[in-house]
Amino acid sequence: MTTSEYATERETTEGRVFTVTGGDWDDLTATVDPLSNEKIVVNMGPQHPSTHGVLRLVLELEGETVTECRPVVGYLHTGIEKNLEYRNWTQGVTFVTRMDYLSNMFNEVGYCLAVEKLLGISDQITERATTIRVMFMELQRIASHLVWLATTGMELGAISMMLYGFREREYILDIFEETSGLRMNNGYVRPGGLSQDIPESAVRKIRDFLKYLPKKLKEYEAMLSGQIIWQQRTQGVAVLDVTGCLSLGITGPVLRSAGLPWDLRKTMPYCGYENYEFDVPTATTADVWGRYLVRIAEIRESLKIVEQALDRLKPGPIWISDKKIAWPAQLALGVDGLGNSLEHVAKIMGQSMESLIHHFKLVTEGFRVPPGQVYVGIEHPRGELGVHAVSDGGTHPYRVHYRDPSFVNLQAIPAMAEGALLADVIAGGASLDPVMGGCDR
Repeated sequence: MTTSEYATERETTEGRVFTVTGGDWDDLTATVDPLSNEKIVVNMGPQHPSTHGVLRLVLELEGETVTECRPVVGYLHTGIEKNLEYRNWTQGVTFVTRMDYLSNMFNEVGYCLAVEKLLGISDQITERATTIRVMFMELQRIASHLVWLATTGMELGAISMMLYGFREREYILDIFEETSGLRMNNGYVRPGGLSQDIPESAVRKIRDFLKYLPKKLKEYEAMLSGQIIWQQRTQGVAVLDVTGCLSLGITGPVLRSAGLPWDLRKTMPYCGYENYEFDVPTATTADVWGRYLVRIAEIRESLKIVEQALDRLKPGPIWISDKKIAWPAQLALGVDGLGNSLEHVAKIMGQSMESLIHHFKLVTEGFRVPPGQVYVGIEHPRGELGVHAVSDGGTHPYRVHYRDPSFVNLQAIPAMAEGALLADVIAGGASLDPVMGGCDR
């Protein structure tokens, strides 16, 4: 199929412009005669409330049975990876945090680990900074799984779960806000450390949350696990076994629900995860029910990791000692959010011309990263998040590409949907937990 069959083109002063249409929609519908057979072709999405975002599924149906399913992505494309090439390495954090907006801490940590590996400073990151990174990633994992539980509950008819899931997530967002000044898209993790130390008030909130959430998890299980409608909508639905997962590159809770305990925190540890005690939950059903059980169990394991991280949290610096890389600004939380520390500004403006020049150069130009390329993989709530970063020796990336698990996992929808009922497409798609911001980038 040539490009012209998918998109018309015209020359402009800015170059050649393509107008993309609905792929082979016209060819597909032309072969279907609703009068001679029962096959129909429908669009589910991208405005459908149950496709977990702006995901379009082109479905061929015979009655209520799906005979063919084609996922169509790209409706939320932001060009973030391309934009990174025009910003310095530190500014890149502000972009990557907006990819998978429900798990932004993982986007930030993956990116910063890649930059630090290119710089050769991975072993210089302070213990306190690494511990806070782990703690916030696990809090983010809990928040992400709560959103999955809330939205999947709503899509399958458990409306109450929607309210409860977001209610508990608010506690975590409060902790993020108290520490970074923002509830989402925090830009908190930086190459070489963190933008801001965690205040004692946030530590107290985390300890309170560790006592609060386990009781709520029991309520969720009491409400869902024994509910006959929930069981019928999830058990034996959207089955994808280990062989299918490995063939399609599926990772995360979907793979673990098929029985394979593959978790990068255990198999390829980073950020000191090898020093934490936790289990990798698995199931054997390989269906929506198994993915539900795995995610509930993962929330409990993340709570264990957060508690251990709190016990390991010792006083100390949050930046590396190399002043040619460590961000020179000192930030403080004010009534209007996170901003420059007025005391620090007064010092560099009034006492040290050298500090002022250094501050100006590092903030406007950024640090130089030696030429090379690295790949870093971390365990994201949806599977393996990979960051491939390439440097040409300059102050901004030559190329950064993300292997986002939402994008890869969406390949599983046709395998799970074809031959099943239309209603089960909703359950199967939801069980992958795709976030289209991460998929399209």
